[in-house]
Amino acid sequence: MEAVYLTFVLVLSIFLGFELISKVPATLHTPLMSGANAISGITVVGALLSAGAGQGAMASWLGAFAVAFAMINVVGGYMVTDRMLEMFKKKNTGGSK
Repeated sequence: MEAVYLTFVLVLSIFLGFELISKVPATLHTPLMSGANAISGITVVGALLSAGAGQGAMASWLGAFAVAFAMINVVGGYMVTDRMLEMFKKKNTGGSK
């Protein structure tokens, strides 16, 4: 019965997240991405805690993989955010400064 509740929460969160994100105006997507990057930073901390818990070799390996994947997520998120911010910068076309 617990699996049914967990599946319900998963499906509800997917639909709710999709509806909320689809209603965000384009000008607010960059700050939203920055917030998502901060949340990804928290997952790095959790992965470090699980890797350093010392519960066995398998747990340490899984924690190390979690740290690696979380860091890939954080770095990729910041790269995408930086690319999005470049779109909003004004280009200097010569002429007056």
